[in-house]
Amino acid sequence: MSQYIDRIKERIAPLKQQIVAHKVYSVINDIEDVRVFMQHHVFAVWDFMSLLKSLQNNLTCISIPWYPKGDAETRFLINEIVTGEESDVDLEGNRTSHYELYLSAMRQCEADTKQIEDFTHVLQATERFDKAFVAAGISPSVRSFIEYTFHIISGNQPHLQAAVFTFGREDLIPGMFHSMITDMGMTMPERISVFKYYLERHIEVDGDHHSELALKMTANLCGNNEKYWDEAEAAVVLSLQKRIALWDGIYEQIAQKKQLAV
Repeated sequence: MSQYIDRIKERIAPLKQQIVAHKVYSVINDIEDVRVFMQHHVFAVWDFMSLLKSLQNNLTCISIPWYPKGDAETRFLINEIVTGEESDVDLEGNRTSHYELYLSAMRQCEADTKQIEDFTHVLQATERFDKAFVAAGISPSVRSFIEYTFHIISGNQPHLQAAVFTFGREDLIPGMFHSMITDMGMTMPERISVFKYYLERHIEVDGDHHSELALKMTANLCGNNEKYWDEAEAAVVLSLQKRIALWDGIYEQIAQKKQLAV
């Protein structure tokens, strides 16, 4: 199965390079820029958790009475990842999810959390994405990103969920964030220590342990099914294109803000 993984890695290498070397990093120069970035990116952090939990729902038994479901190795892999993402530790050693940690980072640097909070509150109350998008005033690039994630979730195909999670999220995160943290902590340590910690946790956890677990999970779910691997590759390519569009949207917001400030 390693040949299939290598094939996907080769196919998406140019897209990953576009993301890791995206021009958005070059315009994040001060705390205002960080705030704009976080106010958009927090939606990707939130829907990442939704994608993760959809995998757990599909691959393990969460109903009562409990019965064994699926392959025990795959159950172990997803449960291990969920534990790390949903119950990690903050700077003080307190248990927290990575989404809640991100919100703490936003509050520390005084990024506006109203939009993501309005979105989640309306969605929880109505279960209507269209109402939540409108109520929170979500940008087109953020909306498109979320809609694709939930398209994958609602398709209820674990092999596609795992592939997008692995190659479009987990496997991508370390290189993507490494471009952002260079010198950032030295220029504004008192405002972004929680954000810097969040990024470092992703590099530390996702760059090694979770990335390997996710690759094994995807390999287990796709097996030797050529059709599954072809579908997985197509889904991953589109997920990375959505990420590039999201980064384009953030770049345009920051660039426009700088132009208006001149």
